[in-house]
Amino acid sequence: MHSAAQTESFIPGKDASLESSIRTLTDKLAARGFQMDETLWLNPVEGIWSVHVRDRECPMLFANGKGATELAARASALGEFSERLGTHYFWTHFHLGETRAERAFVHYPQERWFAPTADGSWPAELLNPELQAFYNPDEEIDCEVLVDLNSGNVERGICALPYTRLRDQQLSYFPVNIIGNLYVSNGMSAGNTLMEARSQALSEILERHIKYRIISEGLCLPEVPDAVLARFPRIAAGVEALRAAGFGILVKDASLGGCYPVMNVTLLHPEDQGCFASFGAHPRFEIALERALTELLQGRALSSLAGFPEPGFDMDEITAVANLEIHFVDSSGVVSWNFLGDQPDYDFVDWNFSTTTEQDYAWLCECIHAEGKDIYVADFAEQGVYTCRILVPGMSEIYPVEDLEWENNSVGNDIRPAMVDLPNLDDDECAELLADLQTLNLGDERPLWEILGLAVPLGTAWKELRIGELKTLLALAIGDQDAIREGCDWIHHYKQLNPARRLVYRCIESLLNLDDRENYRRALASLYGAGTLRQAEALLDRSERFFGLCTLGRDMEGSEMHQNLLLAYDKLFA
Repeated sequence: MHSAAQTESFIPGKDASLESSIRTLTDKLAARGFQMDETLWLNPVEGIWSVHVRDRECPMLFANGKGATELAARASALGEFSERLGTHYFWTHFHLGETRAERAFVHYPQERWFAPTADGSWPAELLNPELQAFYNPDEEIDCEVLVDLNSGNVERGICALPYTRLRDQQLSYFPVNIIGNLYVSNGMSAGNTLMEARSQALSEILERHIKYRIISEGLCLPEVPDAVLARFPRIAAGVEALRAAGFGILVKDASLGGCYPVMNVTLLHPEDQGCFASFGAHPRFEIALERALTELLQGRALSSLAGFPEPGFDMDEITAVANLEIHFVDSSGVVSWNFLGDQPDYDFVDWNFSTTTEQDYAWLCECIHAEGKDIYVADFAEQGVYTCRILVPGMSEIYPVEDLEWENNSVGNDIRPAMVDLPNLDDDECAELLADLQTLNLGDERPLWEILGLAVPLGTAWKELRIGELKTLLALAIGDQDAIREGCDWIHHYKQLNPARRLVYRCIESLLNLDDRENYRRALASLYGAGTLRQAEALLDRSERFFGLCTLGRDMEGSEMHQNLLLAYDKLFA
């Protein structure tokens, strides 16, 4: 009789067979009411697979998987989906509605709420003294800013989750708002075992940290010798297949002299001179290299490898926060010409730091501690799959700490109650909302759905609404002529607005500038069309308001898509 081990597939770094992981994850997800549809399978070259999976009932919940085989890619996708469920990452950017914000717990049973202080100082029991000094160095950030976008419950206060500092097992409460604003999906993982998942999360943190350093310092990395690459026939075959397809492929050691568990594969496109640098990390050389290679083609057919930017000479552009952010989102930022040189800044090291999961985990913790950084871990086992989220302050932020003050996603909490009832506001409430918008200092091009945390389909009025247009609609609702003119002028120069709506505002502008409208009625109708003229006059005489924007409601009932997202959230607690 064959043992299971002979018929099942094991890969390095995983503590269970791929078949077993896939069965377990599929069963656990189904038990919670999540049915996976596999939508986009790609196998562009030998040894590189990727798949896109999404929930059948709520397609907004999706994940991507990659690997050297079809099974590895499927297990990877299910793992990412489970990790995003367990950490609630799927809902990071969305408001959960007033009903859920009043429940006994909003995010997790172990959360703690901290009442806002009268003087705006941060509650002493939040975080710890070192962390408060790190996130709020000048003590100028008002604690109300830390109310999370998801609950938006300013009266209830700051929702925070317990994280354990590995160095001494001390517990600290991290505001959900800080996690969502600065760390997004960095350092999240699900795994067969605690150490496997934590090793994956720590590897990811080091990968991004070292990648940013390499890109922002314009470092040149040593190439992996052919003899070393030949030890890994499957990886070598993938590299050869890409070269045979006409791409320049550089395989580089990104360990910076054998210090970090990071590898790099860079693709150079001879047709459009695009350059795409892909990184992978793991304490085992082979796994890190395979990750860098499969990451390069995750979700990409060979035909979609065009369109990456050319290498750049301007280090100010390359080190800009926006460029590094794009490298995090989809690795499509600019890299420096220095990176492509033949004289590396470090010698090649044939490194391998580990051979077992326990060693992986211990080595990674030691590596980060040696950098003088602390590791904070939260474990989430509610979904029946071991999931963790790891924060390394000063290393694992995706967005700069200053964003807590200047780009905080809680900016919509104060205006949301008025916004979700927009069509029903009276004149005084409209005037108050307009005044609030003018003091919030939000860019006129900022989309409202993002500020409100609203899930809404493309092409709908709520998806297209920008701050500048909202101010104009409020000015029309209360008849503030100066603000109407100012708004129409902004819309005139903002080209991304729906053309039919933009024309209405152009017509409003003309109507305001004509002393005797009746005298020009035929010309107006000929220039703008009768329907546009009627709409413009209705907005100006206030017989119609807000261009047909529906009432969203306190639980976002006005958006079916958002309701779908909230029903999926409730499955987590069923």
